[in-house]
Amino acid sequence: MWLWDLFKSSIQNEDPSDWLPDLDYGDDVAQRAYLKTMAKDTVINFVARTMSTMEVDLQNKDGTEWDYILNVRPNKDQTAADFWQSFFYRLIDENEVLAILTEDDQLLIADDFNRTEYAVFDDVFDSVTVKDYTFVKSFKMSEVIYLTYNNEKLDRWTKGLFNDYAELFGRIMEVAMRNNQIRGSVSIDATGSMNDRKDENGKTRTQRLQDYIDKIYNSFRTKSVAIVAKPKGFGYEEYTNKTGVSNQSLEELNKLKSTLIDDVANMIGVPTALVYGEKAELKDNMDALRKLCLNSLVKKVKDELTAKILTKKEYQNGARIDVRGVMRRDPLELADSIDKLISSSVFTGNMVLQELGLPKSDDPEMDKRRITKNYQDLKGGETTNDET
Repeated sequence: MWLWDLFKSSIQNEDPSDWLPDLDYGDDVAQRAYLKTMAKDTVINFVARTMSTMEVDLQNKDGTEWDYILNVRPNKDQTAADFWQSFFYRLIDENEVLAILTEDDQLLIADDFNRTEYAVFDDVFDSVTVKDYTFVKSFKMSEVIYLTYNNEKLDRWTKGLFNDYAELFGRIMEVAMRNNQIRGSVSIDATGSMNDRKDENGKTRTQRLQDYIDKIYNSFRTKSVAIVAKPKGFGYEEYTNKTGVSNQSLEELNKLKSTLIDDVANMIGVPTALVYGEKAELKDNMDALRKLCLNSLVKKVKDELTAKILTKKEYQNGARIDVRGVMRRDPLELADSIDKLISSSVFTGNMVLQELGLPKSDDPEMDKRRITKNYQDLKGGETTNDET
């Protein structure tokens, strides 16, 4: 027992830092905060890119300024496709979007603004900020393009649940990385406060040991064959591959990310197969995307542009604004259905063009309804075949 007593007496008046070397034992794993926006950006960008293909058709509207602004160059820094992609991304992400028209006819998307609401007067937008510039002027509701998405559920869900999923994702990632971590221990002979004694280079024993450990680790990490010297009083032992540790499969990480994407896509109305680029049931999924997501966005922007660009008198005189070109259908695939619609006089030629997202024809014949004999009432003495 005298050895134990001797050891106790040698350290009883010393701080633990004198006889325990202050060495580095590894790095902390960084938190994966990017997961909070990964799923949301994936789905919203998909919808915004799709809506960026829209074209605005102004019919019977005097002047071409709006046609150029909406379809070619809304402002000096964006093309029409870039503008509409940013417009719809902000609409879905922030649940509202504001676009203002400057005095030099530039249509700009506001990054920040304050809205003052009134019961019977136009709401007023002030402190409108675009990039780093804040407009002194206030804008009335009748002077701006303003849309709301009305999906507060998405906003609340993304703010709360993403934090929990990010923590879970980080835990799974830590386990996967820990299963492939190199583990080892270093044993050294340290007596009393010898660790603080400096050599001729000004380094303590602890610092020299740390440098040596770093060299060993770098040698093991970068070289396929590594042989290191083992000085007296120093021992290194590696535990990697000595204990039966099963490697964590990355399937759990992929499943977690897919779950987030699926939930966000379902709330926005996007079939998940389209987000992942799957070809199965492509036509049905595209039809579902139009009905559940895109049609409502097209209707919102069409109504807003009609209300803000056309006056009441212009609208009464037949001026119209149409939004087309979003996921335009292939006419060749619908040739049989188009023939049925026109031959039965249900649709005119121009009505079919509008349904296909194509501009109307100026030919007056395209506004006439036609019906084939197969759909006409038979008169006495007349016969017809059964072909349709």
